[in-house]
Amino acid sequence: MIVCVCRRVSDHQIRQAVRDGAQTFEALQFELGVATQCGRCAECACQVMRDAKQQLAAEEESLACLQS
Repeated sequence: MIVCVCRRVSDHQIRQAVRDGAQTFEALQFELGVATQCGRCAECACQVMRDAKQQLAAEEESLACLQS
């Protein structure tokens, strides 16, 4: 789904940015330009980022358990 209409940023792109190391909303804005024009998408973009960070942490935890 498109999260930021102004910059045509999708939830997939946000999730990929998190996987690539974006840890803050400011980093996400710098990398993708999300919420840098009208700002209406900021809340949704933050939620997608939070979800992506939680999912990544859970995947890393599962991988760590498997390697133990």
